[in-house]
Amino acid sequence: MLDPEWVGHHRGEFDIFHIHFGFDARTPEQLEALVAALRAAGKPLVYTVHDLRNPHHEIDELHDAQITVLMNAADELITLTDGAADEISRRWRRTARVLPHPHVVPLDSIPRYQRQHRSRRSAFRIGVHIKSLRASMDPLPVIRALVDLRQRHDGIVIQVNGHRDVLDRDGARRDPVLGSWLEEQAKSGWIDLRVHDYFSDAELWRYLTSLDASVLPYRFGTHSGWLEACRDVGTTVIAPTCGYYTDQAPVISYQHDESGFDADSLQAAVLAAISAPPSSVPSASFRRAQREEISREHADLYRRLVNTST
Repeated sequence: MLDPEWVGHHRGEFDIFHIHFGFDARTPEQLEALVAALRAAGKPLVYTVHDLRNPHHEIDELHDAQITVLMNAADELITLTDGAADEISRRWRRTARVLPHPHVVPLDSIPRYQRQHRSRRSAFRIGVHIKSLRASMDPLPVIRALVDLRQRHDGIVIQVNGHRDVLDRDGARRDPVLGSWLEEQAKSGWIDLRVHDYFSDAELWRYLTSLDASVLPYRFGTHSGWLEACRDVGTTVIAPTCGYYTDQAPVISYQHDESGFDADSLQAAVLAAISAPPSSVPSASFRRAQREEISREHADLYRRLVNTST
């Protein structure tokens, strides 16, 4: 769909072209060609800005060039937080409509997972999920700080989950330093290490429900669907100061960005999560109403663009 030829062949089948993700593999020049094809076909372009910094890119130049094409060409911009909208205004002189991130866990499953989450636990379980080590992740200092806290405070369990490609000894993308250190900590009993393939959706919801808090080990980023899934099931999110996670939803924040990581701030955030009363968890009815409002906002925007273009 990001190919100009697709637009030409299918121009009679759609009214609006809305981009969220999927353009990573297209060069800025290819995106310019796409934009030109949409203009030639008289089709409005809407771009929802999820990532101002691509979590998969170590260097931001390519992503900046890609999104600049879309920022400048889009008839309407949407983003998820006021902070991101302010950055868009400052860098591109464009106004983005702010619509919050909706639920991630299916609406009919949210009450069940929230009930399970409220059940009593013998220890406060903190999860760090390193997945397959995106470029944005810097988990080793984060987990070191958590282990240090665990050694000084009883009643804490640190669960580290990761994918086989990074943590198996024969994994295609094994990180030998991280993998060996985690194995040593697991043998010493300081962490609960779990190595597995990608979770299914249901497995992911059950995993998040089993945690009291999830630590996001990011040094750069913008927004997070993981954060919203945690909120859906009732798990506290401990989020870094980079990006706009603190704008996105109520989280406990710690200092972590490309300029450095503050272990003391993370340990303080964990202790705050342990001692704080349960945070307000969005109910399924709230999430349903939120989704309906987001849908109405999109419908109004689409309707206006179609009426303007015809």
